[in-house]
Amino acid sequence: MKVVNLKQAILQAWKERWSDYQWAINIKKNFPKGATWDYLNLAEALMEQAMIGPSPNPLILSYLKYAISSQFEDFSRELCVKSLLEIMDMFCHRLSCHGKPEECIGLCRALLGVVVWLLQGCAWYCERLGELGLSPSTEASLRACQDRLYSLMSSTKNRALVHIARLEDQGSWSSVEQAVLKVTDGLSCVPNQTLRTKLEESLSLVKGIPLMLSVQCEPPVHASFPSVHALIMLEGTMNLTGETQPLVEQLMMIKRMQQIPVPLFVLEIWKACFTGLIESPEGTEELKWTAFTFLKANSDAFTISKCILQDFTDDVNVAFQYLLKLTPLLDKADQRCNCDCLGMLLQECNKLGLLSDSNTTSLTSKRTEDREFAPRLKTAENANIQPNPVNSFLPSPEGLLGVLGHMLSGKSLDLLLAAAAATGKLKSFARKFIKLNEFPKHISGEGSKSASVRALLFDISFLMLCHVVQTYGSEVILSDPSTSGDAPFFETWLQTCMPEDGKTLNPDHPCFRPEPGKVESLVTLLNNSSEMKLVQVKWHEICLSIPAAILEVLNAWENGVLSVEAVQKITDNIKGKVCSMAICAVAWLVAHVRMLGRDEREKPQTMIRQLVTPLYGENTLQFYNERVIIMSSIMEHMCADVFQQTAATLRPPVEGQEPIPYRNLLPAKEPIHMALSKQFQVVLRKGWVDSRALHLFESLLNMGGVFWFTNNLVKELLKETRQEWASRVVELLYSIFCLDTQQITLTLLGTILPNLLTDSAHWQSLADPPGKALAKLSVWCALSSYSCHPKGSFSARQRKRQREDIEDYSSLFPLDDTQPSKLMRLLSSNEDEPVALSSPGDRSMSSSLSASQLHTVNMRDPLNRVLANLFLLISSILGSKKAGPHTQFVQSFMEECVECLEQGSRRGILQFMPFTMVSELVKLPALAKPKVVLAITDLSLPLGRRVAAKAISAL
Repeated sequence: MKVVNLKQAILQAWKERWSDYQWAINIKKNFPKGATWDYLNLAEALMEQAMIGPSPNPLILSYLKYAISSQFEDFSRELCVKSLLEIMDMFCHRLSCHGKPEECIGLCRALLGVVVWLLQGCAWYCERLGELGLSPSTEASLRACQDRLYSLMSSTKNRALVHIARLEDQGSWSSVEQAVLKVTDGLSCVPNQTLRTKLEESLSLVKGIPLMLSVQCEPPVHASFPSVHALIMLEGTMNLTGETQPLVEQLMMIKRMQQIPVPLFVLEIWKACFTGLIESPEGTEELKWTAFTFLKANSDAFTISKCILQDFTDDVNVAFQYLLKLTPLLDKADQRCNCDCLGMLLQECNKLGLLSDSNTTSLTSKRTEDREFAPRLKTAENANIQPNPVNSFLPSPEGLLGVLGHMLSGKSLDLLLAAAAATGKLKSFARKFIKLNEFPKHISGEGSKSASVRALLFDISFLMLCHVVQTYGSEVILSDPSTSGDAPFFETWLQTCMPEDGKTLNPDHPCFRPEPGKVESLVTLLNNSSEMKLVQVKWHEICLSIPAAILEVLNAWENGVLSVEAVQKITDNIKGKVCSMAICAVAWLVAHVRMLGRDEREKPQTMIRQLVTPLYGENTLQFYNERVIIMSSIMEHMCADVFQQTAATLRPPVEGQEPIPYRNLLPAKEPIHMALSKQFQVVLRKGWVDSRALHLFESLLNMGGVFWFTNNLVKELLKETRQEWASRVVELLYSIFCLDTQQITLTLLGTILPNLLTDSAHWQSLADPPGKALAKLSVWCALSSYSCHPKGSFSARQRKRQREDIEDYSSLFPLDDTQPSKLMRLLSSNEDEPVALSSPGDRSMSSSLSASQLHTVNMRDPLNRVLANLFLLISSILGSKKAGPHTQFVQSFMEECVECLEQGSRRGILQFMPFTMVSELVKLPALAKPKVVLAITDLSLPLGRRVAAKAISAL
């Protein structure tokens, strides 16, 4: 190559499209080296040629960039390095870019390159000091590089830009890591202690760049955490059969959102368990809590230990140290259970490896000392809570009947069921009762004794199964849908005939109408016989025929054909020997009464009272007293709601007999909105939600519906104008919303918040502190629902609740983008001028594009759809010309999203935020922070990185 001057060389390089390294090779070959080389003004010539035309020439600029990066890797030329550093000082203190996103990404890459260069310089000078010893000039150059590195990296904005460049170019970041290692190795060669300390600080800033989003502010100091307490109370009281994993995930979500230290987190779990033990009613509820505390809670803690990546045993030990200080709580639990509750819990934790032997011994001895001064209260009943040993079912029917009879006595059955429920074995345990109930179908030439044994086997197993359903839900009884073959009798009867919470039965259903001949013979038998015959009786057919027979008797009574005495005789025959007949009769009567007016209910309710009242005669079958206790309990559960509707009583209270726990909690003649408000105020003053309050809130939720329940509780929150109380309300409401987090979240985010944000009449209610509290509650609910949503992990109690009041979210937010949604019509109706996002059909793809669309999230899912539309609404509010409390609410909402962000989580609720919303958010002073921008954008996507780079570069 023959060239006349440098300008001609640049033009030839541009015409022939030399690459940057070809340019360097040719220039070095064809131009002289030495002193003349310095007078070529290479940088000026390149810059002049690059700036000819309307836009810079990227090819010629690449030559300049290559020259800079290659010319000054020789750090021995200290004057050149010093000059470069002085040039850096001219612009590094005000780095910004207001151009295109691609140019902002270029700034990120350039800044990363500067960091690499400075680190390499520091490493070279450290190595040089190790070779030469004390050298003032070398030390000065090292200090100069260190000062610029520290100055650059002490800026959060610069670190954020480097963080984006790191994700954009992993190869360049590996150069940073190698350079950091070299500098670290060379630190020992730096004799100046002050300089060495500053170098370590600079390295710490560089190494902290990948962890920028994991650094969180210090959590507020709390003595208790009502959300954890309420979730444990909810599980122990209403969901003992629930799986461990969903509960642990929800607990861990609460821990992350509220930034609860591990020892206090574990402490709150044990406190809730002991509180549940103390306040649980006598009987089944007490046994359920005992099983939960000593069987299930330990398993939960063991699963939590796997989720926490640190030494969990130390945290458990600290938690128990705190628990030991709560002496009144432990003493009360010991009195209630008549044992050393903490000692037993410590032993179980030690078996699971949650506590070391030495810590277990130390804690046990401390508790033993404290118990010496504890008051003693020993009750006979609690002292004998021990199940009768049942090692195996005996092969003969008579032996089998004896085992079942012993299980009915005392608390044996409830204790066995509670233990099975807490350990996940209740379903297999219940299947044994199903098989026992099927056994009496097989009849072959029986005598009176074998007939009575067969009747009792059917009756006891039927009673036990009904008791299991009412205590733990029908899901533990029903077979999997994939199971082939005919369904057992009890499963069929359960699904079609047994009243349950949230299930409406049709008294005219074909299942209540068997063959007329069987019904007539049964009515005749009940009316004419002095007692029920047992030989050759098919009990499952009798149970299916009894509703039709009861209807015949009821019609005859109402038409004057039968007298009260005759009806009493029939009901005595029904309940006299086989209690399951009476249960089937009451089940139909309950369904029938629901369809009647107040004036028509008298005689059916009288029949129910007659059937519920035990018949104590001499000619009854074995174990009648034990069976009739369970029968009465089952019937009371069935009838409670029906009798409560008219404020009628099923039967006068029996002295010494406890009422059904958690029944009839609502005041008879008080509006439900007043009952809700009063109970919430009680909880607010108390500071936590107990099991009774949870049951009362669930009754109100079932009665009023999800929207009514959520809307009224949000109103209670918006009344609080004191910051401390508003914060307490948030935790309590989140605790209450755990009753049905999924549906309540859909209502809160999909209906209540849009109504508040789009109606200017409500904006004033969103002012701080209640507005900020509502924003926090909304984010907590959204995160909790979204975290457990894909797994569908909600309890049977939640699945069976009726939800007629929940809007169809597909119509609220239609899938067809050509149809304006209700939300967007609401949104556009409050603006003086048409909003760009007035309907989904008007949105361009770029304006509403979010990470969820690029990740192809299923938008047919109601929760995903609600979240996407909520963020569109927020985006529109930020882009509108009106500011007020509603924009302050949006700011608080986004701040809380950032606070609760989990490191590494890129598929959370923020993925539904449109990318264009970022530029609007940084206009708000509280959100104009590099860390916020990094948190709210999905940096795993190229588009997310460009958006973040543009927003941060402009700060």
